[in-house]
Amino acid sequence: MSGGEHVSVPEEIYFLCMLHNIGATSSERALTFEEIVRWTMLEPSKVEQNLKILMDGNYVAMSVDSGTKKYFITIDGIRKVLSMYS
Repeated sequence: MSGGEHVSVPEEIYFLCMLHNIGATSSERALTFEEIVRWTMLEPSKVEQNLKILMDGNYVAMSVDSGTKKYFITIDGIRKVLSMYS
């Protein structure tokens, strides 16, 4: 692919890459919904929609820490992100 070509990536996959880039790559590094909204600068409704799609696809999982829901990329999600670079 030359530098001028544009490849369209589904919104939820772009969002998954954003989660990867901000480091939500394990349950220990999971982020709250509010943190994800702040880091990605996306509308909360878009964050919610993308999280649901990615959780349904087993790319993102949720943990509960002291009653607070936190989200992180699963190993399948990490593989998905890394496959985009190969």
